[in-house]
Amino acid sequence: MSLIEKIAGLVGYERRATGAELSWSALAPGIGYYAGMSARASENLSAVLGCTNAIATALAYVPVVVYRRDSDGNRIEVSSHPLCKIVRAGVNDQMTWPDFLEHVVASTLLSGNGLAVIDRSGNGQLSGFRYVPWGMVTVAELSSGRLAYDVSDGRGNTRRYLEGEVLHLRDRTDDGKIGRSRLSRAADTVNGVQAANEHARAFLNNGASPSGVLETDNKLSPEARTNIREGWKARHSGAGNAGGTPLLEEGLKWKAAQINPEDAELLETRKFGVIEICRLFQVPPPIVQSYENNTFTNAAQAGLWFATFGLAPWARKIEAEFLRSVFPSNGPYEMELDLSGFLRGDPETRWNAHKIALETGVLDANEVRQIEGWNPRKADVTTPKSNEA
Repeated sequence: MSLIEKIAGLVGYERRATGAELSWSALAPGIGYYAGMSARASENLSAVLGCTNAIATALAYVPVVVYRRDSDGNRIEVSSHPLCKIVRAGVNDQMTWPDFLEHVVASTLLSGNGLAVIDRSGNGQLSGFRYVPWGMVTVAELSSGRLAYDVSDGRGNTRRYLEGEVLHLRDRTDDGKIGRSRLSRAADTVNGVQAANEHARAFLNNGASPSGVLETDNKLSPEARTNIREGWKARHSGAGNAGGTPLLEEGLKWKAAQINPEDAELLETRKFGVIEICRLFQVPPPIVQSYENNTFTNAAQAGLWFATFGLAPWARKIEAEFLRSVFPSNGPYEMELDLSGFLRGDPETRWNAHKIALETGVLDANEVRQIEGWNPRKADVTTPKSNEA
């Protein structure tokens, strides 16, 4: 070991070279999977896909504001910050800001973790981000207790990034390091919904008819039993054969099974499955077009409930992660996702709020115009009348 390496070990500097660090598989085994199904495969459940899209897309479209705190603690908007330029122009040549944030949030919702590499210019100034699919990441714990991220490019090459070089958004963790998806935490619930879907698919594939048995008093040879079974399956199984009239031979009699789809309440089970998934993601059912128990009153409040309990916690997580990884430590800058943008779809509520702000003196007319994206109103100029002789 060289003298420099000994000094680095005493000081506690982090290193990029891989060694005998604790790997991600040891830190959090099974993360991203539940009962053998990958987190991405879970999007085959429409409720999972709907909830994921609702949260990720909503957070991706709200305005982003960067503030600087002065010595008195006042917040001043800084539109010239590099992050504001990235939001307007795109995080890189291939991805816009809404696409980027949507990818990171969706990855976090499905696998418990979303990762992006922070790009900086030669002088250390923020220049962009690169989204990294979580399946291409291996996490190692360094001797210092901090994390290192080994990212594969899919071509056999791997590069290590330290904590300060990545943006790591995570769902609630078990160890404080690696996030765990809510799909894996509620595996039994999700598997139950999947089982109901598989049952419905099999029911439709079998011609949407209840199962049953063929009976006869005659003794059948093994060959006859095989021919009857295969012939019945060919003529009466599958959605294309639904409603066909069976022709029974050899004294066969049809006896339907005692449990039919109505008794099993298949449709009600599938409806309840949607509510179960919505409960996992804190998404009101009307947001994912589940209107079974919907009324005009609760539909009007669904968006507010969604913003307050579904989006606000995630917005706070994103703001805190940007404060940790993107902005300088103990610096004056901070980012805010302006959730008031959701009122853009409700002009009556928005303008009533503006009216109250104007009447109470909280805002003036030009500040309201700025919120609405309009330029300040030009001051009226009074031209003095000329004296006539």
